[in-house]
Amino acid sequence: MSAVVFTPIESRPPPVATQGALGWIRRNFFDGWLNTLATLVTVAILLWLVPPLFGWSVLHAVAVPDNAACRAAHEHGACWGVVAEKGRLILFGRYPYEEQWRPLAACAIMIALLVASCLRPFWKPWLAPLWVFVLALCFILMRGGVFGLTPVETARWGGFPLTLALSVVSLAVAFPLAILVALGRSSKLPAIRAVCVMYVELVRGVPLISVLFMASFMFPLFMPQGTTIDVLLRVLVGMTLFAAAYLAEVVRGGLQALPKGQVEAAQALGLSYWQTTRKIVLPQALRLVIPAIVNSFISVFKDTSLVTIVSLYDLTGALQLALGDADWRKFFLEGQLFVAAVYFVCCFALSRYSRWVEGYLNTGMRRQ
Repeated sequence: MSAVVFTPIESRPPPVATQGALGWIRRNFFDGWLNTLATLVTVAILLWLVPPLFGWSVLHAVAVPDNAACRAAHEHGACWGVVAEKGRLILFGRYPYEEQWRPLAACAIMIALLVASCLRPFWKPWLAPLWVFVLALCFILMRGGVFGLTPVETARWGGFPLTLALSVVSLAVAFPLAILVALGRSSKLPAIRAVCVMYVELVRGVPLISVLFMASFMFPLFMPQGTTIDVLLRVLVGMTLFAAAYLAEVVRGGLQALPKGQVEAAQALGLSYWQTTRKIVLPQALRLVIPAIVNSFISVFKDTSLVTIVSLYDLTGALQLALGDADWRKFFLEGQLFVAAVYFVCCFALSRYSRWVEGYLNTGMRRQ
């Protein structure tokens, strides 16, 4: 009988690292030949585009408000001097120059409360009354006429404060209205369901620009003679109704995605309709449609640029006012890029926050 010779097998290579920076890079950029090819192509395109863009926007750019220097460097460098020269007009529109500290303070207060509202420790019952107080305070700051503040009519409001106010106020009113409409469309009462369906289909069947036009020019024709409603209020109502119709369909999608057993279990426990809706149905339905809700929020924020057609100059409208100066009209691209950067920062921050909320609320249901 021959002796058995033990032959050890060769050592296998160590497992590929999946943790740390190197593991993250390998997992996201070099996971397979197709991903690697896409990464290499993307890097090649960036190497081709970034150097000339960097030279145009930074190395050869003019940052001082010097029109002659901007015209001299126009062929090979950007003129950010138009932002330095017309920045206050772009940001605050036609608001009186000496009073622009008021919209600045109103924006700071509103943004601070927005940031606080995004933090979990501030999700308390007193947050809603605080929002009412802050919105009233911001309106007093912008409108004036009390506490020694110079009155400023709403027709002169503009720039970023107007964009922020239109989006925040319209969404704050539209969201609870959308929930009621979505519940109405799911109601078993034919009259309520028919009214909600008619409202949603009627508003969604026309573009926002038509709604703003009717709110600004057609609605006053139906008012009694001598009765006038501020144009800003009419625009706010139009934007609110328009946003509520789209949000209602988003919320209804969440209601339909909820398993029927959730409602049956609540009924078996003896909960009333409103208790079931408030404690069982809505929390789960809204969690399911967080990405779609945030998408609607971002759309409303960007759609505020349409109010220019009714002579309200938001951020984009104020830019057009600034570019009315013939000396700086040539540098419209730099002004548009500045406004686009403001929109991008706001929308990107909202998008990232929605991802955090989605992950926070789906901690126990996340798929691995």
